[in-house]
Amino acid sequence: MAITTSPARDNDDGSLHAPIARSPLGQALARFVRNRAALASLTILTLIVLACYAGPPLIGRDPAASDWAAIAVAPTLASGHWFGTDELGRDLLVRTLVGGRVSLEIGLLGTLVAGVIGVGYGACAGYFGGRVDAVMMRLVDMMYAIPYMLIAILMMTLFGRAFYLVVLTISAFSWLDMARVVRGQTLSLRTREFVDAARAIGVAPWSIVVRHIVPNLVGVVAVYLTVMVPGVVLTESVLSFLGLGVQEPMTSWGVLIEDGAQKLEAMPWLLLAPASMLCLSLYCINFVGDGLRDAFDTKDS
Repeated sequence: MAITTSPARDNDDGSLHAPIARSPLGQALARFVRNRAALASLTILTLIVLACYAGPPLIGRDPAASDWAAIAVAPTLASGHWFGTDELGRDLLVRTLVGGRVSLEIGLLGTLVAGVIGVGYGACAGYFGGRVDAVMMRLVDMMYAIPYMLIAILMMTLFGRAFYLVVLTISAFSWLDMARVVRGQTLSLRTREFVDAARAIGVAPWSIVVRHIVPNLVGVVAVYLTVMVPGVVLTESVLSFLGLGVQEPMTSWGVLIEDGAQKLEAMPWLLLAPASMLCLSLYCINFVGDGLRDAFDTKDS
C-alpha cells in the first residue's frame, strides 16, 4: 500500500517542516472525521452505550423491582419515572437501558461470531479456488435456500432461549453474506504480486491466507461488520417480538417492544420508549457504517 505525505510547510523562521507520512489507516481516519454525519452518529451511539451500562447503577432502581405506588404511570418528571412504568410498576427507563445492554451485546457477539466464520470460510474458498471453491460456495447456496426463521424457531423450541443460544442461532446464518463478500475480495487478492512472492519462497497456503490475505481484507470486513450489526440486532428484536428471544428476568428491546405492542392502546409509552431507542441505535450504526465505507474507499484518495 502506498503511503502519502503531506506537503512541506514553512516554519516561522523560514525553514520547512519535514513532510508527514500518512498510512492508509491514517488517511481513512481523517476522512471519517471529516464526515459530520458519521461522527455525530458515533457520538450518539457512544452515549447510548454508556447510558445502557452506566445508567441503571446511577439511577439506582432494580429493573425487576415494582413500585406499587406507581402502577402503569405515564412518563412524568414529577413521579420520578421519566419513561413511565408498566402494569407491575417496573421503571421503564431502567428496563429500556438494561434491555439495550442485551440487544447490543447480542448484536456485537453475533456479528463477531458470524464475521469470524464468514472471513475464514470466504478467504479459504477464494484462495484455493477450483473445486474447493465450487463445493464451498454451493454449500452456501444450499444454506440460503433453508428458511432461516423456521430453523430459529426449531432451535429455540428444542434447546431453550438462553442468551448464548440466541447468539448462536442468529450467527448460524448471518455469516453467509460475509463469506460471499470476502470470497470476492480474495479472488482479486490472490493474483497480487505479494501473494505470488509468498508462494515463490515456499510459504504454506494456510499461512498465506492468514498472514497475507486476511490482513488485506481488514477495511472491507470492518465496513461490512458495521452493516451486519443492525441486521443482527433487528433479527434478535424480531425473534423476541415472536416470543423466541431471551427469557425473563432478562429483557431486551425486542421483548419490551413485544410487550408494549400488546398494551399499545392502554399504555402507548411501553412501546414508544424501547422502539425509539432501537430505531435511533440502528440509524446511528448505519450512518457509522456509511462513514467507514466512504473512509476506506480509496477511489477518492
